[in-house]
Amino acid sequence: MEGMKNLTPYYSFRQYCLDTFGEKLYRLSLNAGLTCPNRDGTLDSRGCLFCSAGGSGEFAAPASLSIPEQLEQAKARVAGKFSGRRYVAYFQAYTNTYGPVDYLEKIFTDALNCPEVAALSIATRPDCLPPAVLDLLEQLNHRKPVWVELGLQTTREATARLIRRGYPLDCFTHAWQQLHARRLPMIAHVILGLPGETPADMFATIRYLAGQGTGFPADGVKLQLLHVLRGTDLAEMYRQGAFSVLSLEEYLPLLAGCVRRLAPSTVVHRLTGDGPKKLLVTPLWSGDKKRVLNAIQRYFQEEEVRQGELAGR
Repeated sequence: MEGMKNLTPYYSFRQYCLDTFGEKLYRLSLNAGLTCPNRDGTLDSRGCLFCSAGGSGEFAAPASLSIPEQLEQAKARVAGKFSGRRYVAYFQAYTNTYGPVDYLEKIFTDALNCPEVAALSIATRPDCLPPAVLDLLEQLNHRKPVWVELGLQTTREATARLIRRGYPLDCFTHAWQQLHARRLPMIAHVILGLPGETPADMFATIRYLAGQGTGFPADGVKLQLLHVLRGTDLAEMYRQGAFSVLSLEEYLPLLAGCVRRLAPSTVVHRLTGDGPKKLLVTPLWSGDKKRVLNAIQRYFQEEEVRQGELAGR
């Protein structure tokens, strides 16, 4: 969202890249061919309530390709909308530290060896970061920046049980502290609009990420509205009328309330999300990404004007 640093109360990913790398970066989604303890029977076999069969990796290249091949395919796919020179290698599908350390070292090194890869981002779970994996990530972080993305979604334990997250909040806190101690940036995933959650519940999650209880803020956050995707248990709940999804008009002030509560140093990597159109049940408005981003930009600009008028009274 270009040119928004001074118009919005958050530190954008774009601005962070300009400040840190001197240019914009684009994420290239990769597939490590791994699974998840919520799917292989270790914790459950159904996955999280909202998670599709692709494990959030629908935009990633096929796992049958090598990492260098996936990178080339991903670069070709985004060539029409990104004219920059460097990328973030993003291991997105399923749990990307849930495998043998020697295999993880190979695939992560393959990605870092690409000259155009400026940073590595690894999506995983806080209960899948044993000491040997943390040692590996710390070592790789000396070569190029390594970011660890953790699926928090919420701090409300009742919601965590409902969505079958599979771990308590103190597990996340411990993993976050371990990453912080090793100077590995942590990016938290948060879903806004989960069944049964109030704005106060969502703001409590944001306050936690702002440093409440840890003493230091999250390095980054990805905010996403709840998507209902075909083939998920969440879709069946929605069909039965168990909950409703947010409208765009409801999402905008909620989003603004969240970013106002983040620490100024926390990088906002995402303000919304767009699920695969072939799987999206609702909210359908989220599929028009350009309209949504324009609406967010307009809302924040108008809010700045409103805040300025209040301050001048």
